[in-house]
Parts: sequence; C-alpha cells; structure tokens
Amino acid sequence: MVENRLDHADHANVKIAPPILVLLHLLAAFLLNWLLLLPFPFPKFLVWIGYALVLIGLGLAFSAANLFMRAHTTLDPHSPVSQIVTSGPYRFSRNPIYLGFTCLLIGFPLIFKSYWGLILSPLFMVLITMLVIRYEEAYLEKKFGEVYTSYKSRVGRWL
Repeated sequence: MVENRLDHADHANVKIAPPILVLLHLLAAFLLNWLLLLPFPFPKFLVWIGYALVLIGLGLAFSAANLFMRAHTTLDPHSPVSQIVTSGPYRFSRNPIYLGFTCLLIGFPLIFKSYWGLILSPLFMVLITMLVIRYEEAYLEKKFGEVYTSYKSRVGRWL
C-alpha cells in the first residue's frame, strides 16, 4: 500500500500564486478608484514617484528572477527549490520579488493619480505574508536547516 504524501511534497505549498495576489490588488485599486474617488488633491510629483516605484519594482523583480535562473533553481513556489539565493537584492531582503510587487502595487495607481494602491499595500503585505511567505519560510527552513535559519537571522523579511 502506498501512503499519500501530498502534505510532504517538496515545495512550499503556498495558498495563492504571488502574481495572482498582486494582480487582484492592482485590479481592486483601479476598480476602487473608478467607484470611489478620494477627495484629496493629487500633487503632480506623486505621478513621478509612481514611475520611480514601477522602475524600482521591475528592477527588483527582474534582477531577483535572473539570480534564480543563474542558480538553476525555481521561482515557482509549487516546485522544489534546489538552493537558496543570497546575493544581489537578497542581501538586503529575503523577498525582493514581493517587495518589487509592492512597489508596483503602489506605483502603477500613482501614475494614474490614485491613492488606492498605497491604501491597499498594507493589506497586500499582510496577505502575501500569511498566504505565501510563511509557507515558503517553513519549507526552506525544513529543507535547508541551519543554512536558511542563519540567512534568515541576518536578512529581514522585507528590508
């Protein structure tokens, strides 16, 4: 008899794909802006901050993804990880891709003169932590032991 080992699979078992979560928040930000305009003035410089945040977000996400490819490991939280990446943006954040997603969530709506991305970003950070990061961290700690816990003690979750 073969025992069902789905709960012991070699992956993080996250509850939602991170790109889906950020896309849902971006859609919510634009929908809320359409349904509920906020009565606050919108200074033009915030549009430029939005562009900067989008560039920073894309830079973080793409540089982190490139490091994963060079290390021959996966970005997919539903696939086995072969090693821990600790260089590049991973020197200052354990989650630079999710930090990049947060910058995109704030930046894109700012470009379109909306505060909703900024308002929704704390919710996004809480949800990605609860539904994704805590599962990834538990998986990495179980798989890599002291190597990961040492890295975790040196580098912050977000910054």
